[in-house]
Amino acid sequence: MRNIFFILLIAISSLTIVNSQNLKSPSEFLGYNIGEQFSRHHQVIDYFEHVAHEMHKNVILEKYGETNERRSLNLAYISSEENLRNLETIRENNLKQTGILEGTSESSDIAIVWLSYNVHGNEASSSEASMLTVFKLLTEYKNLLDNTVVIIDPCINPDGRDRYVNWYNETASKPYDLDSQASEHNEPWPGGRANHYLFDLNRDWVWATQVETQNRLKVYNKWLPHIHVDFHEQGMNEPYYFAPAAKPYHEIITDWQTDFQTQIGKNHAKYFDAEGWLFFTRERFDLFYPSYGDTYPTYMGAIGMTYEQGGHGRAGLGVLNDEGHVLTLVERLTHHTTTGISTVEIASKNAKQLNVEFKKFFDNSKLKYKSYVLKGENDKIESLKSLLNKHEIDFEYASGTKASGYQYSKGKQGSMSLTSEDLVVHTNQPKGKMVKVLFEPNATLTDSLTYDITAWSLPYAYGLDAIASKTKVASQSISSDQRQSKISNAYGYVSKWNSLKDAQFLSSLLKNNFRVRFTERSFTSNGNKFKRGSLIITKGDNKHIDNFLDALRYLTEKHNQLLTPIYTGFSQTTPDIGSPDIKLINKQKVAVLSGEGTSSLSYGEIWNFFENQLNYPLTSINTANLGTTNLAKYNVIIMPNGYYGDVLNEDNSKKIEDWVRSGGKIIAIDGALRSFAGKEGFGLKLKATNTMESSDNLIPYAERERLYTNSMITGAIFNVKLDNTHPMAYGYDKEYFTLKLGSSSYNLLDRGYNIGHIKDTKVYSGFAGKNAIEKLSNSLVFGEERKGRGSFIYMVDNPLFRSFWENGKLFLVNSLFFVNNNVFEL
Repeated sequence: MRNIFFILLIAISSLTIVNSQNLKSPSEFLGYNIGEQFSRHHQVIDYFEHVAHEMHKNVILEKYGETNERRSLNLAYISSEENLRNLETIRENNLKQTGILEGTSESSDIAIVWLSYNVHGNEASSSEASMLTVFKLLTEYKNLLDNTVVIIDPCINPDGRDRYVNWYNETASKPYDLDSQASEHNEPWPGGRANHYLFDLNRDWVWATQVETQNRLKVYNKWLPHIHVDFHEQGMNEPYYFAPAAKPYHEIITDWQTDFQTQIGKNHAKYFDAEGWLFFTRERFDLFYPSYGDTYPTYMGAIGMTYEQGGHGRAGLGVLNDEGHVLTLVERLTHHTTTGISTVEIASKNAKQLNVEFKKFFDNSKLKYKSYVLKGENDKIESLKSLLNKHEIDFEYASGTKASGYQYSKGKQGSMSLTSEDLVVHTNQPKGKMVKVLFEPNATLTDSLTYDITAWSLPYAYGLDAIASKTKVASQSISSDQRQSKISNAYGYVSKWNSLKDAQFLSSLLKNNFRVRFTERSFTSNGNKFKRGSLIITKGDNKHIDNFLDALRYLTEKHNQLLTPIYTGFSQTTPDIGSPDIKLINKQKVAVLSGEGTSSLSYGEIWNFFENQLNYPLTSINTANLGTTNLAKYNVIIMPNGYYGDVLNEDNSKKIEDWVRSGGKIIAIDGALRSFAGKEGFGLKLKATNTMESSDNLIPYAERERLYTNSMITGAIFNVKLDNTHPMAYGYDKEYFTLKLGSSSYNLLDRGYNIGHIKDTKVYSGFAGKNAIEKLSNSLVFGEERKGRGSFIYMVDNPLFRSFWENGKLFLVNSLFFVNNNVFEL
């Protein structure tokens, strides 16, 4: 009966009289009733182009970018004819309220509402709902547009959506099969959730590692809407979720933002109650981690919200869920359409107050810290500046000589001397609250039960020491840094080694067939001291390069590298350039495992790193083909986080171990370590789990979940002691801050190299339960275990996690090129 209602509702919508006789409903345009099939991305965009053409006085369609697979990213601006004529004035006046644009803002009663659909590709009902929503706004609810500007992104993740839709359309039965065990309800690896590089775009708003996010932020920051909604789906047995959000809330979220979420939720409830639809609020989905599609807008002054419809990739066009209800795509898109329209309605009713409170949000005078000062390697400073520029956050350079306050490296009050190359980020700027969120040493956490990681502080992530100062630190707009590299005729040239930019330079040299060496010991030449890991390019090694100096100069300038010439191979302090301690770098052939058993997200992080950051060739080997793959073609195999129980059977395990003994290197990340821990012949061992005390058996059922947090680590930051004489740690100091993502911990290796370990279990940022902390004392973070001529390299903590922990990436590069460097060509 309920499904009949939904079909009638859509049919009635298609018959609504509209101003333009040529405007078609989604069903009329598509040629099938909306919800009866999944629409491909180009069909969704075609419909919005139709709407923009037929209702050009009310709709503007803008292409704001393309995905990696060349699908378009689009925004539709929907409003009254008068508002659309004055769209730029409305936008500029809104930014004047924030202080981003200079000038006095006029009092406004226009609400700006941004609706984002399909950030997860296999949560596919929302793009369908976007079409019905725009149609209804231009027909039944056109009066709401008199004082609202509605911005619709019909599909944030076109590549993921089409991966799911194309798979479903080629797999599903006709009519669709309601049995949840049917193949059409069980996606194959990697699924449609993520984008081309298998990144979760709902975790990328702040880090902006993906092209979809980068393009979206350029437009989002031009508008800064008052309300932003991210439309999602959850498990097929779950009812609908909408605001207000669950706790914890970040402390910068205002009372108005939380109160208005409640008003919005009550407005939705009115419509859901009328139809008898189930829903829930204030559970699971918190407002803490800053890189979500609800929190990022919230920290930029909006009412940021997540709406979650039951269904997800398992629901298909229709499925019988565990409650005996047939959940259809028609039902799912109808719910999303209802909350979308309800959101615009409540915004229209409160447009003036939304503007008043939005303007108040940008008063940052009460923030505790007034400035954050950052000191470190120039390349790391430049990387941080690049991130700040993506968010249009202002920064300057220190003009004083000293700063005091909370010192990140010590985890307590301290001070540091300053130079004009040190970065200063103030909070007395329009986006000061976002500055606080990103830089604060340890965000206040009111509840340990969170939906994601609880630590992300940028100084730790970028490997910079920092001071958080309660007083404004003197600064200036220009740095005195003057970096120049002059390539003149010399015996050789030395490049520093301490950043990803240095690694990119090495990659470029190797791809252009330069022969490059690195030093395992510090040495001095011509009065210059060079640290372990420094790259050495000699004229004698590169006689095969035509116009050697010109070719080297070109790559140096391209990568903005500073080379120091050396004029003799006879060093002032050993080793000499011809020493066995200065080794030739092998042009490694690298493979990564993909497919069943691997985490698609972890695989995507590695794939993205090699293609878009290191720019070095990588071969993907599907785990299904591991048994027949000729491993002798590769020097290095990377095992992403995953569960390899079915992959590493007896034959495959022996094959890999034999390959390592002959000189290969396995780099195991996160969960991949369990494939070797405790196995015969391996020194890697999991730390014993704390046993449950007898009294714990008496803990009431309702309290068990909270008790479990004692054994959890939800993305917390710890100090790691490094052996930086080991090649894996070249370019690092003796300490490193790691982002620990889970409670698994390993004993120190009783044979092999304990390159990084946690000694002091102090939590510098984020949440870690007491039982989990106890296990971390003297636990392994990075290690190497030799077998024959090869090595197993262990990374307990994933240095590529979501590609934002910039300071960890060099560990992977070191493992590729420096660790157990076997000089041989395949």
